Amino acid sequence: MKEQAREHLTKKLLPFWEKLKDEEKGGFYGWMDSDLTLKKDAVKGCILNNRILWFFSNAYLALGDGKLAAYADHAYAFLRDHCYDRERGGVYWSLDCEGGVVDSTKHTYNQAFAVYALSSYYRAFGRKEALELAKSLVDTIEEKCFDEYGYKEALDRDFVPVENDKLSENGVMADRTMNTLLHVLEAYTEYYYATKEARVKKKLCWMLDVIADKIYNPVLHRQEVFFDNDMNSLIDLHSYGHDIETAWLCERTLDVIGDDAYRKKLTPVIRDLEDQIYKVAYKNHSLANECERGKVDERRIWWVQAEAVVGFYNAWQHTGEKRYLEASKDIWEFIQKYVVDHREGGEWFWNVDQNGAPEMGRPIVEPWKCPYHNGRMCMEIMRRDGEDGKE
Repeated sequence: MKEQAREHLTKKLLPFWEKLKDEEKGGFYGWMDSDLTLKKDAVKGCILNNRILWFFSNAYLALGDGKLAAYADHAYAFLRDHCYDRERGGVYWSLDCEGGVVDSTKHTYNQAFAVYALSSYYRAFGRKEALELAKSLVDTIEEKCFDEYGYKEALDRDFVPVENDKLSENGVMADRTMNTLLHVLEAYTEYYYATKEARVKKKLCWMLDVIADKIYNPVLHRQEVFFDNDMNSLIDLHSYGHDIETAWLCERTLDVIGDDAYRKKLTPVIRDLEDQIYKVAYKNHSLANECERGKVDERRIWWVQAEAVVGFYNAWQHTGEKRYLEASKDIWEFIQKYVVDHREGGEWFWNVDQNGAPEMGRPIVEPWKCPYHNGRMCMEIMRRDGEDGKE
């Protein structure tokens, strides 16, 4: 798996995203149609740019290939000079192809991805300016995006709450989401790994408590997804990809903070999420998308498959149960056969059905379709060392 992951990263993913570098207007092109037509004048999502910055920074850490620095520098410059609001702080939602603001929403989710990317960029290249920008965004998140109930969702340019249409779906409009909290946890874990700031460890512990005490449902062996302002669940929804992603990301946080009490508290939650996803979602060599009100969405979404490979591999490393390793390998084979777009100039399809047929018409690149999940899958498999899970 390691050699296959390295080959896929170096021969498929990196060359694809390198070609999307916009040398003329900065950043990376933001849209490619399903027929592999690049739209150079399309909107550039700041989430996409942040994830590209994360991708090239971590690819450099994984491979040590000096040419990757230029791509990371390019993404960083676009974040610093265009995505970041120098006047009022925070990161915008989206820009036009030339870097002008299209959507000035300051979503907590997006602030978190900027912190995640900048922390990795600092770790890779030691640019203190990037770390200072990450620190300012942590300050912004804590001062403008947090209240007595937890992390807010969508805010306008002046950080006044607005309707959370960007991270709400399934017929509900959520005041709080599991998804935003998870990615603040992920971002703060990377930032703490780089800085060891005590205040950030404190917030990581707070988030682990929220996951264990409010988001995790021990009766249904899953996380709840959408919440009202007081953290009451709004819908009967089991998001399979988020549960397996949460399991290994929480394990990563526990490794980074090194707190025995939190490991004791979270480990049963992690193991339960892994076991339940294996039992209910892993079918036909792949992972279904979600289950809403008892109805399973059988689509095989690209990012869900990538997170399942890492999540089940992590479960095997920590439990020794071979069923998880077999599932990880099985899903990776499914990805290589069906989810990877083998056309010349392709990357991964957005989704395929449970038999592997791609849903044509979905873009190959757009603000949410990025090299973060599949690139991270490759790098996580590469860095994990056999049965003990140590780097």
